[in-house]
Amino acid sequence: MVVFSSVISYLLAPKVVEYDWLMIALLFVGGYCVTGSANAMNQVVEKDTDAMMKRTASRPVASGRMSVKEGWIFSIVVGVVGVFLLTYFFNPLSGMLAAFSLFLYAFVYTPLKKVSAIAVLMGAVPGALPCLIGWAAGNDAVFGYGEVKNWGGWVLFFLQFLWQFPHFWAIAWIAHKDYSGAGFRLLPAEKGPTKFTAIQTVMYAVLLIPVCVLPYVIELTEFGTTKGKVCLVLVMLANLFLVGQCVRLYREMNAKAARRVMFSSYIYLPIVLLAFLASKT
Repeated sequence: MVVFSSVISYLLAPKVVEYDWLMIALLFVGGYCVTGSANAMNQVVEKDTDAMMKRTASRPVASGRMSVKEGWIFSIVVGVVGVFLLTYFFNPLSGMLAAFSLFLYAFVYTPLKKVSAIAVLMGAVPGALPCLIGWAAGNDAVFGYGEVKNWGGWVLFFLQFLWQFPHFWAIAWIAHKDYSGAGFRLLPAEKGPTKFTAIQTVMYAVLLIPVCVLPYVIELTEFGTTKGKVCLVLVMLANLFLVGQCVRLYREMNAKAARRVMFSSYIYLPIVLLAFLASKT
């Protein structure tokens, strides 16, 4: 999902005016390597807690099929390959952002998971950085330099940043027993799945609505054409659908409703990003 969002962000960059499938493939592979490295490092660092949880006990390091040394070698090699691909074939900025994202995920977010629910906030940063990485790869910059639409990378970053809260809290709701048994504190309420957690998912889902309008405001995507208007309607329907599922979670307060939020979030992001791409200015 994060590699997908990085590729779409790359294609949305103003300097990318045609589809170069080789460059798209290189970005995909580079992003996939960095993401794989981050997840591999996470599994090495959390091997003991992974072994305690049903959903993660079969992971290679946790189950003993792979040693800690092998896990570190794999994750470092794959991470270096990913950062190299982004730096060499695109630009140093995208490579540095990828390395920074990898560091945040493996060495800031991962240890914080046992300390406080603020880990989710910290984890949302590397989770959203793929949008900025893709934008930097396509635009050679992440700041405006005079043109309003050149700030689109930050709009996409904040979209994916906010999206992660209802998405991740739905997962944490479903896996709360496993998580709490392993000592992870990932829900905003210390008592576990509560009305407070549910209302938080609603709040972040609602905040996505104005952020989804910003691409049209900064003229990254077009509104004046029929295609642009249809895409905006699709984006708003996706937002209302996600908000509706979060409200349903608040009303029903059960794992089934949380699962609906989780799967709705999986559907939401591709629809919104592809609608932006289809209506790119």
